[in-house]
Amino acid sequence: MHEIYLSMARPKSKKELLIQSEKNYQKLLILIDSYTESERNRTFPEGYLNRNIRDVLAHLHHWHLMMKDWYEVGMGGTKPDMPAKGYSWKMTSELNKEIWKKYNTEDLSKIKHLLNNSYLELRKLIENHTEKELFEKKRYNWTGSTSLASYLISTTSSHYDWAYKLIKKCIKPIQKN
Repeated sequence: MHEIYLSMARPKSKKELLIQSEKNYQKLLILIDSYTESERNRTFPEGYLNRNIRDVLAHLHHWHLMMKDWYEVGMGGTKPDMPAKGYSWKMTSELNKEIWKKYNTEDLSKIKHLLNNSYLELRKLIENHTEKELFEKKRYNWTGSTSLASYLISTTSSHYDWAYKLIKKCIKPIQKN
């Protein structure tokens, strides 16, 4: 029962954030690895910006990079461009289209490698902070009225859960008759 609680509830401690991020990340990788090569490269149904698994993983990777940039700029005492230079939060869909364009010719194995590296960087960032530094609201000017953990949850554990559900919905194994 405790395991189910962790996967459903938003992390409220450093330990929960580390566990849930790792769990959701591994769950995503296991799902992807469970598909055949053909399924891993299958195009998603019409109506989705991310057209395949590579696109979803590239999206996660790029949001990791943006989080890392926000952190570095913010901790340096400057207000970071959030979500990215030239974009407001209301323009996230346009930003996500630009992210898609940036990576849509890369191959899945390269994107998986990039994602793993950026995942490990964010994990180290979480590990290097105390509970209070992560979860205290308004602690850092650049995080506004929220906490550092709120941004990290959004770009790690919650984002991995979104990716898992999207991929599972869009890649259905071909039924053998």
